[in-house]
Amino acid sequence: MYQLNFDLNEFLTTYWHKQPVVIKNGFIDFEDPISPDELAGLAMEEEIDSRFVTNLDGNWKAQHGPFESFDDFPDTHSQLIVQAANHWHPGLRELAQPFRVLPNWLFDDVMICLSMPNGGVGPHIDQYDVFITQGMGKRRWRVGEKGEYKDANHDSGLRQIEGFDPIIDEILEPGDILYIPPGFPHEGNTIDVSMSYSIGYRSPKKQELLSGLADYVLTNELGDVHFYDPNLQTRDEHGMIPTSESEALNDMLMKLINDPKIKARWLGEQLSQSRHELDIMAAEPPWQADELFQFIEDNMVLEKVSGMKALYHENDLSVVFINGESIELPEGCEAAARLLCDQEAFSGEDLGELASNPALLALLLDLCNQGYWYPQA
Repeated sequence: MYQLNFDLNEFLTTYWHKQPVVIKNGFIDFEDPISPDELAGLAMEEEIDSRFVTNLDGNWKAQHGPFESFDDFPDTHSQLIVQAANHWHPGLRELAQPFRVLPNWLFDDVMICLSMPNGGVGPHIDQYDVFITQGMGKRRWRVGEKGEYKDANHDSGLRQIEGFDPIIDEILEPGDILYIPPGFPHEGNTIDVSMSYSIGYRSPKKQELLSGLADYVLTNELGDVHFYDPNLQTRDEHGMIPTSESEALNDMLMKLINDPKIKARWLGEQLSQSRHELDIMAAEPPWQADELFQFIEDNMVLEKVSGMKALYHENDLSVVFINGESIELPEGCEAAARLLCDQEAFSGEDLGELASNPALLALLLDLCNQGYWYPQA
């Protein structure tokens, strides 16, 4: 079990969205949760997002996986990157556990970098919060101030910048953590063969929220109502839009956008969607009701698929949002929202009296058969 060596509440007060910081020995007695060979194996899988970046002689190139072999890849000036590794490897899931006290709707993924000497992706700027944990080896990290920077190496697809003056320039060793808020330029350069783990938190942009709401409205055929004015009068100013009519149109739009039921459903579905593939496998053969009931009776554990988001609104526990879907809980089963969403796993004992509710058991059976939860024997 991974254990942080600092208080997250104090960290949030001092650094979150404010300034970058290096936390020496941020993890107590850190050990790599995955080996380089295992990481290479993940990069060979079609479902997993991976990249291989090289910068020999200053010539930046990025290749996207899946990869069939790494025999021809250079052993210097290169870096293998795997996104959302926590979805596919239990050790990476455990690494993210100490950060579970942060909002799950913000959590993105655990990205891994296997870096050869002098490997990296160059100076760049990310728009998310990241805790970069150093595993085996050493890497030198430089971080600059927020500001306007010129883009560089457009053809590489790496979204690099030309450079920056560092406010942090340190070598990270196993267990050290570098926190970087959105908008701060940074660059990592590998000293010797190195593994690093980026635990990322990504908030939506205004554009994404507006686009997501518009898609939700169209998909669900909401707001299909025309402007209506029974008091319309003639006017000499044929091309004018009167203020009263402009305000009426704006009122139509605002009533749709601010409808609390529409907004709550859309936001829950939007925030519970994963940006990366999940290791979801439908049960085959499907679980039968009596099998699941016996499993729960024996106080066995149901575990959530790693990386899948399950959310609920603070003021309404009757609906949960799982992997982009709205699911209404059976009447009287509101307490199940906390089990499904706040916990990574729960047992028959955790269910308590809810275990005798046929409607809830039917829902759990459906979730298990879809592959969202799976029984741990």
